[in-house]
Amino acid sequence: MEYKENSPKKIDHIGIAVSSLEEALPFYESKLNIPLLGIEEVPSQGVKVAFLKIGESKIELLEPLSAESPIAKFIEKRGEGIHHIALGVDNIEDRIEEIKSKGVAMINNEPVPGAGGAKVGFIHPKSAGGILYEFCEKK
Repeated sequence: MEYKENSPKKIDHIGIAVSSLEEALPFYESKLNIPLLGIEEVPSQGVKVAFLKIGESKIELLEPLSAESPIAKFIEKRGEGIHHIALGVDNIEDRIEEIKSKGVAMINNEPVPGAGGAKVGFIHPKSAGGILYEFCEKK
């Protein structure tokens, strides 16, 4: 299989909305035996996140920091569950411009700070069959 030059490199992580990291983590760590990499707050996204390592990818548990957080609103509307799929990319700025030129709507027209020092940008679900995709560039 041949990858195009600007194709996503991998699924970086799958974001899962949870009401409480404290309540959710034991299932992943103790039942599924997935190791916890770390927990951090991402004020720009209104969340506290826990990353768990699985193969070359990660699971990102997202707990809202406030009732105004997009994750809180997601949980209120849809309940806990899969929130987004993050695609690992190089040169996120070029990737965002390229996809916009193809008529795809972005939530973030420019990268914003994400967890772990990443630069991220979300594709609007209305342009992606109802799925929230995130471009994620890590150093």
